[in-house]
Amino acid sequence: MILVRKLGVPTQPELAAGAVGEDGVLVVNPEVVAGAGLTRDSLRVLEEHGRAELDERVRRLRPGHPRRSLLDRVAVVVDDGVATGATARAACQVARAHGARAVVLAVPVASRQAAAVLARDVDDLVCLDQPSPFWAVGQVYGDFGQVSDEEVLSLLDRAAWAASDVLIPVPGAARPLEGILDVPARPVGLVAFAHGSGSSRLSPRNRLVARVLREAGLGTLLLDLLTGDEDGDRDLVFDIEFLAGRLAAACQWLQRQPGCRALPLGLFGASTGAAAALCAATDPRLRVAAVVSRGGRPDLAGARLSGVRAPTLLLVGGRDELVLQLNRQAGQQLPHASLVVVPGATHLFEEPGTLERVADLARDFFLEHLAHGPHLAASPTG
Repeated sequence: MILVRKLGVPTQPELAAGAVGEDGVLVVNPEVVAGAGLTRDSLRVLEEHGRAELDERVRRLRPGHPRRSLLDRVAVVVDDGVATGATARAACQVARAHGARAVVLAVPVASRQAAAVLARDVDDLVCLDQPSPFWAVGQVYGDFGQVSDEEVLSLLDRAAWAASDVLIPVPGAARPLEGILDVPARPVGLVAFAHGSGSSRLSPRNRLVARVLREAGLGTLLLDLLTGDEDGDRDLVFDIEFLAGRLAAACQWLQRQPGCRALPLGLFGASTGAAAALCAATDPRLRVAAVVSRGGRPDLAGARLSGVRAPTLLLVGGRDELVLQLNRQAGQQLPHASLVVVPGATHLFEEPGTLERVADLARDFFLEHLAHGPHLAASPTG
């Protein structure tokens, strides 16, 4: 988010004499200043008022949202449209001041005059429409209502998720486990993912499910239960007890992280990872609130199934016949299990719409048992 403030002509507030941006950026439209008869002193007064308003909006709209580094990156600056170009130019100058290697300005509409000026200031200008005659940005909108600060704050919260690569130390491992931790601004719960054999924390299927969960306010941890050195050991790949121990240790680490303490925990497992998740759910130190299995092998959890007290959702493709049979048998041993068959889906849910269906079902199940369950009695700390 780049904050800039237009300096409107006193008699025509919508007409920009210039704009101010953070870090002392000032852009002046000489033609507008001359046409409005503004003196140097009056322009200075406009700048002072504009900076005071800008500082207040920075305090209001960037609480807990620090800037992300633009150093040596391509910055794409987006605005709702450009009339004089003053605020857009200010935003682009701020991006450059923060070290952007290149600046691209993308807008739906602009006046031809402003577009010509801006094209000289940016590395690339993307503009969908330059109507002639041009009266105002709002002329091309069906609804040009203002966006409230409350809406902006809500959108910023949703956009503030910053996935970070993490290293998770676990007992007995020569090296930390690798994971991707992604927690929204106001999480209602956490879900740790255990993938199956032949997959990893980078699995596109689990990442799709994780994205849907985060959009619903759930933090996610995608992790590899084996280190790089161990990954080729076929005995470890199918050692469910070993994997469950790793998952439990990773979840204990997760619940110690700032902003994650006291949040209810869910587990999502695929293939052999589902068996590891069910075994880990019996660990009394974790207090697992819900488990979801996608095309899983819960049967590999063996006698541990009867000890799973967390509500469990088994998701299986209708065309994955052998796994479906194994899930039906395992479901009879789980105290609180429900089985949902996704029609037309095979084991990897590659058919159009089937993985999205899995994600929606997992989201609803986790929200029911994490966000609305009895586990939120304590407020999250961090």
